[in-house]
Amino acid sequence: MIFKVMKPAGSGFPGVDYNDSKIDKGKGELMLMKNFPSFINQNSDKEQVRDYLIAISKSNRVQKPQFDAVISTRFQEHSKEELTEISEDFMEKLGYGQQPYIAVFHNDTENNHIHLVSTRVDKKTGKKIDDSYEKLKAQKALAQVMEKRYGINEDEKLNQLLNYKIGSFQQLKTLLNRNGYQLTENTNDGKTITISKNGVVQRRLPADHIVFNNEKNESRSKQIRAIFSKYRQLYSNKVFRVDDYRKQEAMLPEEKHKDHWKPKTEFESELQKKLRDSFGIDIVFHHKDDKMPFGYTLIDHKAGTVRKGSEMMKMGDLFEFTSAVMDKRLFEQLKDYNIPNAETKTVLLEFLKAQYPEDGLNDFMLFENKKLKSKTTFNAVRSDVKEYLKNQSKEDVILIKAEDEKYYAIHTRLHFIGELQTLIGEKQYQLFLNPQLTGEKQTENNSGNDLKQAINEMIFDWTKSSGTAKEPAEDELKKRRRKKR
Repeated sequence: MIFKVMKPAGSGFPGVDYNDSKIDKGKGELMLMKNFPSFINQNSDKEQVRDYLIAISKSNRVQKPQFDAVISTRFQEHSKEELTEISEDFMEKLGYGQQPYIAVFHNDTENNHIHLVSTRVDKKTGKKIDDSYEKLKAQKALAQVMEKRYGINEDEKLNQLLNYKIGSFQQLKTLLNRNGYQLTENTNDGKTITISKNGVVQRRLPADHIVFNNEKNESRSKQIRAIFSKYRQLYSNKVFRVDDYRKQEAMLPEEKHKDHWKPKTEFESELQKKLRDSFGIDIVFHHKDDKMPFGYTLIDHKAGTVRKGSEMMKMGDLFEFTSAVMDKRLFEQLKDYNIPNAETKTVLLEFLKAQYPEDGLNDFMLFENKKLKSKTTFNAVRSDVKEYLKNQSKEDVILIKAEDEKYYAIHTRLHFIGELQTLIGEKQYQLFLNPQLTGEKQTENNSGNDLKQAINEMIFDWTKSSGTAKEPAEDELKKRRRKKR
């Protein structure tokens, strides 16, 4: 969950216009409208909402009264209803619970997110709401809300990590960094350490309170070696580099992005993901800049220990390193796709190679993921696919005809791939294959054939597109890529 406060804006409250335009385009939905007078409600036009906020925000000391914030979740992790409830609790914690505000859900990006617009002028006193250390307060407020709603207790989580058996200070740093914490030593005395998360200090500890334990559990070591030996044969052990430029990109507008930025670099493989998800064994590679790793640390969450990787198995025996590189954004997207079997992976890979021809994607860069999408996501995919079949109006939906003659549907925003027959049902699938069955008259047959032809022209059929002749689907994909850029 990410919270972002936008820069304060002028007395015209442009956030109201922005969110209203999203609603008008079908890319936003007004979820909540609180603390407005009874004559201003969800049926009111934007001018009424904006004029009311302007009227109660007149202050000689506050030149930019608009409070504008965004709460975003990872992809579809939380629904619009959940985000609305989280936002309401969050505004209360941050001191805006009694202020008039609107909450608008946006559905035009991969990440579900909700915009909040209010005024920084207290409607009762006319004074400015205290915004000192606002970002830190917001992080704490959001953490409290998530703990209350989902039992995510940062104190308990940190206590568990600090009880792991570690052999060095560097191992502790690796453990905490891997779990989203930052560890710094006090430069003044060198005797205390500070643990923070998202800029918020979580704990200050005397350095001598850190206990090192090099005791080895041979029974667990043998078990881990057996797991390594078995699963490196079942899942890809090919390692590729993942470059993350998001932090730098967030600091400057797009026109000022630099080619020589050094990204935050990670190394990933399907084997790593399987070990982490199934056995609680997290592999962390050590490297300098974008150079190949020189070693790895093994975090065993099941046993609560941190070990030097080579004590279990030599890195070169466990992993095969490649020169392949992927952008972090794309990596996170692909990792979120449901990929239950080899057939689905093949279909998705062929589509991705056409969509991202310059990224050099390989099959080992797609990870098996048998986790089912939520019912809400599945229903949204099914609805969009059916609408696409009617009028081809959904840009997020792509149809693919595989080598086995099966049709698949890919939803690029919701990161879903599935057989078309399963999504729309047997009856509708047969009508899709044989549109002439929809009517008995010749005119109806012709209409049905025209529909089938129109749909088929938008289907990416790699058995043909691999040749020299250009298929209509290739042009369609290019158009969509240009739109996204």
